[in-house]
Amino acid sequence: MRDIAIFSGSAHVELAEEICQYLSVPLLPSRTSRFANDCLEVQLQANCRERDVYLIQPLVPPVQDNLVELLLLLDAARGASAARTTVVMPHYAYARSDKKDAPRISIGGRLVADLLSTAGAGRVLTMTLHSPQVHGFFSVPVDHLHALRELAAHFQPNDLSNTVVVSPDLGNAKAATAFARILGVPVAAGAKQRFSDDKVVITDIIGDVRGRDVIVLDDEIAKGSTILELLDRLRERDVGQIRVACTHGLFSSGALDKLQAQDDVLEVVCTNTVPIGKDKQVPKLTVLSIAPALAEAIRRIHNGESVSSLFH
Repeated sequence: MRDIAIFSGSAHVELAEEICQYLSVPLLPSRTSRFANDCLEVQLQANCRERDVYLIQPLVPPVQDNLVELLLLLDAARGASAARTTVVMPHYAYARSDKKDAPRISIGGRLVADLLSTAGAGRVLTMTLHSPQVHGFFSVPVDHLHALRELAAHFQPNDLSNTVVVSPDLGNAKAATAFARILGVPVAAGAKQRFSDDKVVITDIIGDVRGRDVIVLDDEIAKGSTILELLDRLRERDVGQIRVACTHGLFSSGALDKLQAQDDVLEVVCTNTVPIGKDKQVPKLTVLSIAPALAEAIRRIHNGESVSSLFH
């Protein structure tokens, strides 16, 4: 069996260190520097020759810098004669650019997937893509994990006898249905129209939510405009306690403060696929670690075992 070598970009070193702790392997050093002309240079500071190399880097702000750093890490690993290089990308920001819904726009999700494989990625390990079809943009094998078990384990100790899981839109309804099945509760979904990045309208709630406690499940929360719009529709139906859950807690433009200010929202739960800065820590926020799941997936990939059986 080839030796394993794990490196991290600068986007989320804390997660990389936690993954290495679970695997009982060291996080190997790398160096990223910036020239006077603003170009980046990357150096892997440990031997990669004929090793199974894993590069951990979510695409989080500054997304473009972190993307270029990841491409350079891939190129460095290939130039260092790595036997196989796997990108561990817990958050794929460009997954939201997955379709041509207006004239003359780019499909960034496919383009960045091509860039990763061109730079030397032999496999991608990612979590909760914005839409399932993004998986097909990659020309290399993709192991697509989800955090539904981790999120469900957080809520299961509560009394869920009068609870319903609500997806903000029909696009996330399949994941919400799987989540509701784990919890043993019914599911509902919002009928959403998006007019711009921060302008959405939810016209109706499909499913019975009146008088019930609610767990809102979404794949990511950025500005929070969708969640806030959904909360207004739920209040019109006299729901009880509200909890909000997502995999990727981006929380831009003061989204957490807005959710913190909602009196009927008991808690906001996310995972650490993206770094949650101290400036975003609020009393209602709970951050769950997905490092064990990623570490186990890396172990199975390295040993040639099934990754999909993790979810059975």
